[in-house]
Amino acid sequence: MKKLIYTLLIIIALTNNSFSAGSSGGSDGGSDAKLSNYTKAKNLIKTAKKYEKKGKIDKAQKKFAKAQKLLLKSNKKKPLQADTLNYLGFTTRKLGDYEGGEKFYLQGLQIEPNHNGINEYLGELYIVTNRMDLAKERLNVLKSCDCKEYKQLKEIIEGTRKSKY
Repeated sequence: MKKLIYTLLIIIALTNNSFSAGSSGGSDGGSDAKLSNYTKAKNLIKTAKKYEKKGKIDKAQKKFAKAQKLLLKSNKKKPLQADTLNYLGFTTRKLGDYEGGEKFYLQGLQIEPNHNGINEYLGELYIVTNRMDLAKERLNVLKSCDCKEYKQLKEIIEGTRKSKY
């Protein structure tokens, strides 16, 4: 009888350990807390773009607004990061504040003048705000990169591609 009780106790102890070992994982979303505000914002922007493609503009705007708040926190914690300023410009512009978006883009270009994303997005902002000469300046900066940003901005300036913004 003692052997049976000891065996049961060992089985119970081993079973409890196996459950506790599996419960600290990220499937419950707990690992999300480890992501930086910048990374969370990038993920929200990707989701917002998908909503836009589906025509769910209200949902997209909410995601852009959340992303913008996270990016502002990220920028406060780690200022002067060109990628953060690029996404801040993007989300601000997507929320309808072209002037604010332009300020973020210009700050980013002070840090990294040849940043492909900033130059493309700023060029598109200039097109939307009817400043084609400034858009062409951004295109000229991108000319030597042989990148998709150059090709996209060039097509938008030429009128063979429609800007999403």
